Amino acid sequence: MWRSARLVFRRFWPLTKGNRGILLSGTLLLALVPVCEAGAVYLFGVITDRVLAKGNVSAFWLPALACLGLALVTAAANFGGDYLTVLAGERFVWRMRDHVFAHIQQLSPDFFDRGRLGDLLSRLTGDVTAIDELVSSGIVSVVTSVLAVVLFAGAAIWASWELALVALAIAPLFWLTTRGFTAKFHAAAVQERESSGSITSAVEESLSNQLLIQAYNRQWTEQRRLHEEGRFWLRARMAETRLSALYSPLVQVVETICVLSVLGFGAWEISQKSITIGGLLAFAGYLAYLYPPIQHLGGLQLSVAEATASADRVLEILNARPGIAEAAVPRIRSARRGRVAFDAVTFQYPEADQPTIDQLSFRAGPGDLVLLLGPSGAGKSTVTKLLLRFYDPTAGRIRLDGVDIRELALTTLRDNITLLQQETMLFPGSIADNIAYGRPGVTEQQVVAAAMAADAHEFILRLPQGYHTPIGQRGRLLSGGQRQRLAIARAIVRDTPVLVLDEPTTGLDDASAHRVLAPLRRLMSGRTTILITHDPHLVPDADHIVELRPTWAH
Repeated sequence: MWRSARLVFRRFWPLTKGNRGILLSGTLLLALVPVCEAGAVYLFGVITDRVLAKGNVSAFWLPALACLGLALVTAAANFGGDYLTVLAGERFVWRMRDHVFAHIQQLSPDFFDRGRLGDLLSRLTGDVTAIDELVSSGIVSVVTSVLAVVLFAGAAIWASWELALVALAIAPLFWLTTRGFTAKFHAAAVQERESSGSITSAVEESLSNQLLIQAYNRQWTEQRRLHEEGRFWLRARMAETRLSALYSPLVQVVETICVLSVLGFGAWEISQKSITIGGLLAFAGYLAYLYPPIQHLGGLQLSVAEATASADRVLEILNARPGIAEAAVPRIRSARRGRVAFDAVTFQYPEADQPTIDQLSFRAGPGDLVLLLGPSGAGKSTVTKLLLRFYDPTAGRIRLDGVDIRELALTTLRDNITLLQQETMLFPGSIADNIAYGRPGVTEQQVVAAAMAADAHEFILRLPQGYHTPIGQRGRLLSGGQRQRLAIARAIVRDTPVLVLDEPTTGLDDASAHRVLAPLRRLMSGRTTILITHDPHLVPDADHIVELRPTWAH
């Protein structure tokens, strides 16, 4: 486990850059706390021997004022240290979540096809936060606890080395107690994190498909599914709780044994005149401050077990490699004419037994319309993924303006292609926000002009807030035809030389499809257009027709 912790620490420590000064300042302030506490314990012993034992009230005021001063310094150091370390920790979590999310954005579509969205959300939230307990907050806890142990152990030895030997001889019992719990706690933490991800997935999947669930009367099925996921989570969570609940009283028993042993030996030393009552009370005070950090260092193994369980889940994402790799310095950074060529392109998905596309070749230039036909499974949508470089061909090459797209910067390639998908993708914002998503910085006038070209302006004006009307999750407050016309307006704003239309009229009735085709034709004018469809009658005037057949049918 400790080897895994070191690997996790090395992997995530660079993300603390920029916060290390804050972390160090917080650590130094918290390190001042045990120094002040040790001084306060010493002064308490002085008051006992010089004031209480002798009844000398005049000797009380100086050590009392010193104790008050130390208390004020301790309070200030505690506040400042806690605030700064929490700030550094939360900024670390913020940066780490950004880092993981940025990596996710680079992964190929098959990564999301294989995983569950809810589990991914759980890793970006709960698991990311748990890692802070090891990397950022964890290091502060270790440093301050070790310092406190060294300081109070030294003070205890200075007060009475004989009593200190008794106390330190029993201290390893804390470590032995913790050691017996670590492996079991790690296993329980792994199960709890996985179950938490499954619950998030079940909720996300159900809420995203409420219309289907209610239409098919499957509410009970979804409730039962969440109930079963909750049962597994509860079992894992209670395993963690059971171990924690058992650990705490065992540690208290060990601590009681230590205190009784010291008090018994201390009573004997008082009888032998080897120590004063004030000295014994001071030693007991040092002991009271010594055992909590020892317990904390022992319990750190449990925190590390939980953090490494979460770190493994996050590292599983970070270790996933994108399906394509962009050259460090792409040879070509611009392309604006839009001439597309597929040269004997073959592609096979990593887990497939045979190619999805085999020896595909076609060419298209500005103003050309290529009709890509074929049944489901023939690889029509795969052509889109290859053109946008979500994947690279297994053989052959794809060129844009005569340049192999592998020699283009990805941003350049994708800035030259507009994709209208079969399923219209919209965000929960307003009408204007969704149209402007096609090109950052677009003006309101350009948004309106695009909506007019897409034949969407009239229905937008009839909405309660016009262009500022919220459209709901995935645009569900709009009809299918309205959503598609918004997507067309977004594509018009984007204004790229290459246009890919993936089944643009799927799910629309004849009237809606006819309403969409007119703005589509305006959008296609002067552009290199690849139209993916299963209906050859949709656009009878195509310049080129490419018919794909499933490779298994060959």
